[in-house]
Amino acid sequence: MALKFCPLFSGSDGNCTFVGTDNTNILIDAGGSGKQILCALEEIGVDPKDIDALIVTHEHSDHVKGAGVISRKLDIPIYATDGTWYAMSIGGISPSNTKVISSGEPFVINDMVFTPFDISHDALEPVGIHIRAGDLTAAIATDMGFATEDVRDYISDADVLLLEANYDEEMLRQGSYSYPLKKRILSDKGHLCNDEAGRLVSSIAEGRLKKLYLGHLSQENNNPVLAYKTVKRIVHELCKVDVQKELMMEVALRYRVSSMTKLEK
Repeated sequence: MALKFCPLFSGSDGNCTFVGTDNTNILIDAGGSGKQILCALEEIGVDPKDIDALIVTHEHSDHVKGAGVISRKLDIPIYATDGTWYAMSIGGISPSNTKVISSGEPFVINDMVFTPFDISHDALEPVGIHIRAGDLTAAIATDMGFATEDVRDYISDADVLLLEANYDEEMLRQGSYSYPLKKRILSDKGHLCNDEAGRLVSSIAEGRLKKLYLGHLSQENNNPVLAYKTVKRIVHELCKVDVQKELMMEVALRYRVSSMTKLEK
């Protein structure tokens, strides 16, 4: 079986990730316009008509902006927690395409198994997603103020991981954001900084992890080179794993499709 994984775009303005096998095609989050998402799918060679479902991690607009359009246009179900369904306003989704998921409870779509897990963020019922296709695994863990032991457990067996590296702490503290916004981002229900991402990766890097994407970067309080260098340095210092030799890493692109990872076993 093959597992395919590709961030279609990732950042404070919008997030959408494609995961799939040879038989199943899934979108996780739909934080761009419908047109942007459809064009991105075509760019990676996936016919939008072959998308089987959309999974939404939480209700913030950079994750659901295009969800309603995509569901209606492609006639596909949206999977989200009760809290996310309550909080997001996407309108016009048929009852048959409204699927409720719960943290810690796996659900199956064709030959893939998805398990939502709790994350700490200022949304109503946000989740990360653990993905299994045969013996291959992936995980998405973004939009979290800190990584709980639960998060660490769910991402520890991932072959592929999309992990938040939202901001550089010094850039945020010295930047132009208002004090309340800085406080929110720095809080336990805000976002993960580069250093925290590096420490989290270090705790799992000697396991199964083969490919790491750093995602959801802030445009004002981070930059791709800084995020990459910070995580690489911390991983090397804490666990001696050589990024790019022992662990492939890249920064997910903000407005364009990142590289496709395809693993087979």
